[in-house]
Amino acid sequence: MDYIHTARSVEDRLLSYRKDESGWKTCKKTNDVVVYWRPSCEFAGKHICHRDVICADFSCWCCINTLICETPDVSICRTVTPSAAMGIISPRDFVDVISVKRYEDGTVSSNATNVSHPNCPSQPGYVRGFNHPCGCFCVPVPGEPGKTQLFSFFQTDLGGLLPRSVVNSFFPTSMVEFYSNLTKAVKSLK
Repeated sequence: MDYIHTARSVEDRLLSYRKDESGWKTCKKTNDVVVYWRPSCEFAGKHICHRDVICADFSCWCCINTLICETPDVSICRTVTPSAAMGIISPRDFVDVISVKRYEDGTVSSNATNVSHPNCPSQPGYVRGFNHPCGCFCVPVPGEPGKTQLFSFFQTDLGGLLPRSVVNSFFPTSMVEFYSNLTKAVKSLK
């Protein structure tokens, strides 16, 4: 498999997601976080989006569980998640090619999609999930050096036998929790 070509294709796909604002509907909202969705063109699930301005300067990205670095900006990563929803959702693992791209305006994007890799076969006790083109953009807010505009896009197939309704309710809720915790963590660093 040509992992570098796959990574470059995902970079282009994510940029097109960021530019296309059509069809997004609010699926989960709190006082601090709004998560949007629209039908995915990649699989029979939902394309989930989060947009926000974070009061922080995100200038570095790192990848945990790196299996192989193809280039300084492209790697193959395995991510493991614990069980969720009081054990209803079994532990998952994901294998993705991930690229980090830096743009001239200071924007940094992290782009990923699922791949197969001989060094990472399915493991007992985990359900293999699949990330379709997904990632985040951290965009400096012009004139406000302490702020970053964050765009996140997820198209995750959790695999297994979960009913689509469980996935559709669980994923936006977990995203709201994540971004709410991120906002609190950033505020606590000040």
